[in-house]
Amino acid sequence: MGQLSNRNIAILSESGFEEVELTSPLKRLQEEGATVHIISSKAGTIKAWDHDHWSIDIDVDKIITEVSAEDYHGLLIPGGVINPDQLRVNDEAIALIRAFFEAGKPVGAICHGPQPLINADMVKGRKMTSVKNISQDLINAGADWVDEEVVVDQGLVTSRTPKDLPAFNDKLVEEFSEGIHDGQHA
Repeated sequence: MGQLSNRNIAILSESGFEEVELTSPLKRLQEEGATVHIISSKAGTIKAWDHDHWSIDIDVDKIITEVSAEDYHGLLIPGGVINPDQLRVNDEAIALIRAFFEAGKPVGAICHGPQPLINADMVKGRKMTSVKNISQDLINAGADWVDEEVVVDQGLVTSRTPKDLPAFNDKLVEEFSEGIHDGQHA
């Protein structure tokens, strides 16, 4: 039994996620015993991006309109350029993200993954990191952006790039196992 054997975790993604930014945390969360669902706007599969080309398909377990934050103990948003850009303009995705914050549940986002958090109005006053390309966007939205491997701010876990995945995955497990964070807020 792993640290997350009694935890349900949602991974919110569209096609165009960076392959390793979904598959690496997914594997680690499952190794720790979590039940993990891939949540997307459409049923079927979503397609990964691997550096500079399309790669594998991942099965979607549930569509956004079928779930709520109440169903899960934590939320993960993988990066890639395309995935976060689609999520940030999807009203149902933004509402789901907000609901996790409102419930005080841990949220993880890597690389470009924090972009939807800007649209959900969840970054102001938060210490965060991301891929450098969106650092100014986070700063403009009120985040305290730092260039660090992994940053945890009251249940919000952020990292920069795939090279940070070992540290990111460790912190996801830690935060998801801790559960509700009183300081996590909307």
